[in-house]
Amino acid sequence: MLSAHPLRGILPAIPTPVNSDDSINVEAARALTRYVLERGVDGIVPLGGTGEYGALSRAERVRMAEATAREAQGRIPVIAGVLDPGYHDAMQAGRDFAAAGVDGLLVLTPYYTNPTQGGIRDYYMRYADESPVPILIYEIPYRTRIAIAPEVLHELSRHERIVGMKACNTDMWHFLRTVAGVDESFAVLSGEDSLFPLHVAAGARGGIVVTATLLPTAWKTIYELAAAGKTQEALAVHRTLIPLMNLAFAETNPGPMKSVLDLIGVHAPAMLAPLVEAAPELAAGMRAELEKQLAIFERAR
Repeated sequence: MLSAHPLRGILPAIPTPVNSDDSINVEAARALTRYVLERGVDGIVPLGGTGEYGALSRAERVRMAEATAREAQGRIPVIAGVLDPGYHDAMQAGRDFAAAGVDGLLVLTPYYTNPTQGGIRDYYMRYADESPVPILIYEIPYRTRIAIAPEVLHELSRHERIVGMKACNTDMWHFLRTVAGVDESFAVLSGEDSLFPLHVAAGARGGIVVTATLLPTAWKTIYELAAAGKTQEALAVHRTLIPLMNLAFAETNPGPMKSVLDLIGVHAPAMLAPLVEAAPELAAGMRAELEKQLAIFERAR
């Protein structure tokens, strides 16, 4: 049973490779999982926002969860995103993903209904009670338009089956207050590539990192420095990745990232509606920058 203990280090949030008919490209999904596994990542997160969850059919989501779990073979935790806005659909997705072999679920804050803080608390408590596998909270208020109060996160962190969270709230004061009161059995993971070293310095045990899909070795270096208290050194390495991050998020993720997956041996550029492939000039810039970074960090392996 997944606990907070292995939830540390670098857990790439991976895109979903698809075919022209919007079905999962299983071989590409497994190749992508192998790529990050071989570079020593500490976990893997399919089917989040980077995985275009909302654009996939329910059956294809399950196929993606299964492909990732089969390739991981229990060597690292596989934590599947659950991004449904309603409780019953979210719970059914969780049950399906657990049956497909994942170790945990990353459950998004319920959105659109604009719940109270009490409603959010009750939602997660009920989900954790009924889920077949442990869960992590996914707080990303710039997408859901609702933040979870630090005091509510403190309470939720004491539930034995809520083992962590992906923290995408860019308010550092909110982050500091959250970390200050969560249970020791609860793993706060950074969800922001841009703030990762600062989050680790402030108490995150690691992060669910989008661009770690492309450069897992670079992100592991940043994590190891930050976790050792070498914050300035971690920031120096992180600074070299700012041009890549600027390009990766210049259009809606994962468009720019999918445009360069072939550079890491995964041929799957197709996007799912309503997202589209990256603009040609952006894709060209992304390619040039990733080639440069791969030359640095792959040589250093």
